[in-house]
Amino acid sequence: MTGRPNAAMIFAAGFGTRMGSLTADTPKPMLEVGGGPMVDIAIDFARQAGIGTIVANTHYLHDRIAPHLTEKGVTVSHEHPDILDTGGGLKMALPHLGRDPVVTMNPDAGWRGPNPVTVLMEAWRDDLDALLLVVPRERAIGRQSPGDFELSKGRLRRAGSHVYTGVQIIRPELVERYPEDVFSLNAVWDRLIEKDLLAGHVYPGEWCDIGHPEGLGLANELVSGRV
Repeated sequence: MTGRPNAAMIFAAGFGTRMGSLTADTPKPMLEVGGGPMVDIAIDFARQAGIGTIVANTHYLHDRIAPHLTEKGVTVSHEHPDILDTGGGLKMALPHLGRDPVVTMNPDAGWRGPNPVTVLMEAWRDDLDALLLVVPRERAIGRQSPGDFELSKGRLRRAGSHVYTGVQIIRPELVERYPEDVFSLNAVWDRLIEKDLLAGHVYPGEWCDIGHPEGLGLANELVSGRV
């Protein structure tokens, strides 16, 4: 193990229900941002950061997204018959990801600023268990709810002025030893928070939430420089 991330997991299995009719026939990660599928932004960020292995999980409308991922050189981890949530999906994909710390990414985000994967990798230290990239609430465009975390002295606690951007680095053993097969990464984070071990790093640019249809338009404006 080198201690440096060389694999990335993109979470692309979800139903995208908050997008309404936009995801009736199209997987959410295949909706367009900046002229192409939003999942391509995550793939490009990982590649530009020097990540050698990229894996994406699929479930909803698997046949609509898997061929595109394969064409992009991404390994597909198909969750069938049940969707496994973020923690379970990462756990299932571990054989493809190796033993070193793993970058995980939610593709439903727009960015203006430096490569978020590079930013987080530069902040990673060997003494960390998990490092989440967060942004102050005032730089979270399209965010409709309060912040997720409070950041103090490099450590995160629930509820506060910072929003999770969907990018993190995590040690695979944290999900590998989790007893359940279907679980959220939130459960892993809560265990780390209890021990004051969940670390955070602030993204220096702007981030856009694509959790709702309005966010899709805002993300397109953000990446085009119109916001």
